[in-house]
Amino acid sequence: MASSVETPPVSVIIPARNAAATLPAALRSVSLQTYQGAIEVIVADGAAPQATEQVSRLFPEVRVIANPDGSTPAGLNAALSVATHDIIVRCDAHSTLPPDYIARAVQTLRRTGAANVGGLQVPVGTTRFERAVALATTTRLGVGHARYRLGGAQGPPYTVYLGVFRRDALRAAGGFDDTLLRNQDYELNWRLRERGEVVWFDPQLAAHYRPRDSIGALARQYFQYGFWKRVVLRRHPRSLRLRQLAAPVLVIVLGISALLALTGVALQAGAVGAVERLTLFAAAAVAPFGYALLLFVGSVALGVRRRTWLAWCLPLVFATIHIAWGCGFLASCKRRDSSTAKG
Repeated sequence: MASSVETPPVSVIIPARNAAATLPAALRSVSLQTYQGAIEVIVADGAAPQATEQVSRLFPEVRVIANPDGSTPAGLNAALSVATHDIIVRCDAHSTLPPDYIARAVQTLRRTGAANVGGLQVPVGTTRFERAVALATTTRLGVGHARYRLGGAQGPPYTVYLGVFRRDALRAAGGFDDTLLRNQDYELNWRLRERGEVVWFDPQLAAHYRPRDSIGALARQYFQYGFWKRVVLRRHPRSLRLRQLAAPVLVIVLGISALLALTGVALQAGAVGAVERLTLFAAAAVAPFGYALLLFVGSVALGVRRRTWLAWCLPLVFATIHIAWGCGFLASCKRRDSSTAKG
């Protein structure tokens, strides 16, 4: 039997809001862990009372606390404040953990001395659209080269998905910044690394995640990602990566193309000649045509490589992700970032 030193008790913290459809699966995945140490589970519920009642009925061993703020970081901090163990496992209400997740994470945490150990976000869709989003968000064309999405060698990355933390390091860094509705993971991992701590990526830690189920929900999600990414970059300018500018630049270029096209239409009734108008329309068409061609060719290639017919709807998914993220980034205003960074 493993000793208590090898299997220290852990606290699993889960923020939940309007997650009645997915939270039971998340809690069930925690209950099926093969980890031999004690596991405490705390749900910070920012939803309606019936969700709390459902959790209490199905999982009586789970401690449910209120999260009046309703946001993810506030829920994480509320759960952290009542957690009793020195290792903190983050799980989301839309995620499920494989049975050996906690055991492997704790082993890696102890082996590396890291402040946070995390791994891959593996999107698993149940509908056709969700599966298309899952396919898109595991490609460079869709989301760049983030290691927690595409995989790679184990070692220190910029950030990881979810995370298993040393409680002392998490608290010393100030916990999760509850002024950030999105991108709080990246920002926390940045602060940890700024303090000299190690954030460790283990590709064998693969948590499943359910993608958004409609174009509208996907657009809102990525608009928020872009919006809050810019807030984080204003607080931590050195965390900027050039790839993060690709989507905003795309939106600006497409906007310029639209203005050129409108100018060409307006000039049709004027004295400008046909050659000049044609030149304007050609200039206006270069960027959108080139972008559409890139998405089409990339989608076909991906469909052939992965042997899936879902490739036919990938251009729409890719464009939604890129344009929504870019618009959110450009829409982010300084007046929404009045608080100071923690840590």
